[in-house]
Amino acid sequence: MSKNEEPIGNGEEENWSVPCKQVKMDVSGSMSALNFDSPADLFESLISPIKVETFFKEFWEQKPLLIQREDPSLATYYQSLFRLSDLKRICLQGLYYGKDVNVCRCINGKKKVLNKGGKVHFLQLRKDFDQKRATIQFHQPQRFKDELWKIQEKLECFFGSLVGSNVYMTPAVSQGLPPHYDDVEVFILQLEGEKHWRLYSPTVPLAREYSVEPEARIGTPIHDFILKPGDLLYFPRGTIHQAETPSGLAHSTHVTISTYQNNSWGDFLLDSLSGLVSDIAKEDVALRTGIPRQMVMQAETPAAALRKLSGFLRTLADQLEDRKELLSSDMKKDFVMHRLPPYYMESGIDLLEPGIKFPTLDSVVRLQFKDHTVITVGPDEDQSDEAPQKVIYIYHSLKNLRQTHMMGRDEETELHGLCFPLSHLDALKQIWSGCAVPVEDLKLPTDEEKRNLVLSLWTECLLHVL
Repeated sequence: MSKNEEPIGNGEEENWSVPCKQVKMDVSGSMSALNFDSPADLFESLISPIKVETFFKEFWEQKPLLIQREDPSLATYYQSLFRLSDLKRICLQGLYYGKDVNVCRCINGKKKVLNKGGKVHFLQLRKDFDQKRATIQFHQPQRFKDELWKIQEKLECFFGSLVGSNVYMTPAVSQGLPPHYDDVEVFILQLEGEKHWRLYSPTVPLAREYSVEPEARIGTPIHDFILKPGDLLYFPRGTIHQAETPSGLAHSTHVTISTYQNNSWGDFLLDSLSGLVSDIAKEDVALRTGIPRQMVMQAETPAAALRKLSGFLRTLADQLEDRKELLSSDMKKDFVMHRLPPYYMESGIDLLEPGIKFPTLDSVVRLQFKDHTVITVGPDEDQSDEAPQKVIYIYHSLKNLRQTHMMGRDEETELHGLCFPLSHLDALKQIWSGCAVPVEDLKLPTDEEKRNLVLSLWTECLLHVL
């Protein structure tokens, strides 16, 4: 395998110190699909020939990466992920405008939505596509396409963050969206036809929201290139971009795979702070003293109160370094509640049924589906008449519904998992090491507690009995 690496663009970036890298590959005879042996293997094969370590050191959250591949077999695999023709079959399963599909076109720098409302019919979609030169934006195709489910499930394990996707189908000489930037890390896979991309320096690096940017503000593109089937493009959140289908083609189809929305240090700090304050307030009476009278009624916080708050924050910072467990669970719960279930279409196993072997005190057990579980410490939500004690929560995504993945926060979405006393933490750490563990060696005082622990995990399909 040979490769050429060269920068693209004019090199006049103001916000990026180095230009986007372009990697050209001649990989005839290479593997025609991705490597699904592990989440890390999948990601490495996705960005090949760039190494994972290099990607995170030089590109992640920093600058775009363009990988152009001259590999017919890989192009064929990419095309199988989603085709325009797939919509005819999927529409029969019941799609709705706005929820599942948007029909739009960029006209004079503005997005014009052409949705009809109600249920989507393929013939109407095709008519708008052909006659109005409209882009079809299909939301979260992993709900219907098994291979995208397989890819995104592994990527969620790799990143520890939700991974969504949208497919964009655009006719020749047309553009669906105006120049804009997103609040997610973006991986573009070109599936059918070609797409002309232009990238611009960020006005808001690592943006926390989506925003359309007017042409007059973004200036000239710093990167300008064509994506072909099998090619991959990555760019960080905040990167301004626009894309159109060149002339002379029937259409272009690409899938945008995105991740790391609301997954920053700032988000983690917000999630952790309330639990930390609650913990320390139990030990420090100063945090339990009342604020001055009528302070919440004032337009501005008094200087003396700001100094007091600054002192409390320094106290929290000092206390934080000495704590092994953070009373934080919202980000963990949100992730595990809304992520994809494990991909099992090829395994022939039922994830919702425990194994054949029943665990006993003489058994040796090993954790399974570790990448689909999280452990967190929090207050016992079942205690209401007394001060809540800390307990251990184990949440998993084995029973999550693929059909609702990334389709909005539903109040009826169920969180699956177990609750154990804090005294079980050492035993759970033994199991979560991933090694085979004799049940009788678990660090619990009684045989009954050992049996109950492994039986609970086995019933939830989290333990394999060897």
